[in-house]
Amino acid sequence: MKRTWTMIGVADVAASFRWYQSLLGLPETQPGHDYFGQILDADGTVLLCLHAWGVHGHPTLTSPDQGTPGNGLLLFFRMDDFDLALARARTLSPRLEEEPHVNPNTGTMECALRDPDGYYVMISALSAA
Repeated sequence: MKRTWTMIGVADVAASFRWYQSLLGLPETQPGHDYFGQILDADGTVLLCLHAWGVHGHPTLTSPDQGTPGNGLLLFFRMDDFDLALARARTLSPRLEEEPHVNPNTGTMECALRDPDGYYVMISALSAA
């Protein structure tokens, strides 16, 4: 089996950790370090890694000033509780980037918002509307 661990640079790992746990409806836990944390599903699957900018010298994580966070990246989460996720999204963001709508390609409900670092986050229902 192969898995992808998507990692994004963030200004505040702990704050972003709480934000994503809230959006995804996960129990609140603490990141493993002040510079790194893994958002895990109930079965231990890594959903997203959060890494502080400028730590460890990773060439693409040196500074948010060297590019627009999220340019060319769409964080896309398939949700089994879309309606609840939408309600959580509305508490986390002052406005949605895309209001809930049916994606004509998948037939599923989806919406989009920005995370605290400006990344574009799409939430999508698992099943057709």
